[in-house]
Amino acid sequence: MSTAPRPRTTTRDPEALTRRLTAWLGTRLPGARAVSPAVPDSNGMSSETLLFDIDHPRPPSEPEDVPRSCALRLAADPAAYTVFPRYDMARQYRTMRLVAEHTDLPVPRTLWLEEDPAYLGAPFFVMARAAGRVPPDVMPYTYEGNWLYDATDAQRDQLEAASVSVLARLHDQVPSGAADFLATPGTGDALQRHVAAQQAYYRWVVDGRPRSPLIERGFARLADLWPANPGETVLTWGDARIGNIVYDGFEPEAVLDWEMAALGPRELDLGWMVFLHRFFQDLTESGGRRGLPGFLRRDRVEDRYARLTGHRPRAMEFHTLYAALRHAIVMLRVAYRQVHFGELPAPAADADALILHRGALEAMIERRYW
Repeated sequence: MSTAPRPRTTTRDPEALTRRLTAWLGTRLPGARAVSPAVPDSNGMSSETLLFDIDHPRPPSEPEDVPRSCALRLAADPAAYTVFPRYDMARQYRTMRLVAEHTDLPVPRTLWLEEDPAYLGAPFFVMARAAGRVPPDVMPYTYEGNWLYDATDAQRDQLEAASVSVLARLHDQVPSGAADFLATPGTGDALQRHVAAQQAYYRWVVDGRPRSPLIERGFARLADLWPANPGETVLTWGDARIGNIVYDGFEPEAVLDWEMAALGPRELDLGWMVFLHRFFQDLTESGGRRGLPGFLRRDRVEDRYARLTGHRPRAMEFHTLYAALRHAIVMLRVAYRQVHFGELPAPAADADALILHRGALEAMIERRYW
């Protein structure tokens, strides 16, 4: 990982984007300019993020609480071999406003939604920027030389407890009926619909590309492990990982990235949080480093969540496998995107070689991982 090139995250020029953003900003705040643009190191390969400041002599009519430091979330360029087939910025914007309305979670304040692609080439929304620090993905926080690795055990324990609390409060505080717009289309219960949507996503990823026998084995194993009782349906964050939280010290300051939000069992988020840490930890150990083996352990996450909610997580073998499987599909698409941009050679035959956590996924399928 230390020598592999970071996958391309955008095909857009930040300076040109900022000029167009300034033109649009004038329709909301006459005379305002977007200045000091920056693309965060953690800029994702799905929706894109641009950080900027607003330069605007405040007129008497402007509300006093319009922030000067902002973040733009922009749908990916549809011509740039996108990671996902569809980007619904209005859905993300509405989800963030819903969570802000019904919970005490620190969700960034949403400012404006623009659904007309004429301004920046795709729909986008603007939100207030949160100050703080984020556990890094590259190099992962499980490697030496970053603030979370260098923290004490007590500080990491504080961060872990606070992060699990984010899931507990989200699941308990948002009325599921208020989030009906996030229901996955299809038949069956929420979990059945969620898995069916992931199967459709996989078919889209491999359309015209080599298929993954490992991912297909994973879906077959899910059927064997299917929970007898999936549990109540709640609003799930979707991309529930500490890399999507801005921390002030070791407490959450802002909960980000709601594009994967959906209705489903609580364990969708719990399995994702546990597995995404295991993904980084396994990669670190495979490189001969110790990592953070005591951090975000599955048993500790389950116990913390049960104490906070009174709900003992169920069918976690299913849900951690499902998280690993979902992540494998995303990784396969990202790898094919790198092939498209000439960053990786096309796989000769073994598509599974493009999945970094291939060994862990195989072990989960064969029930020898935990």
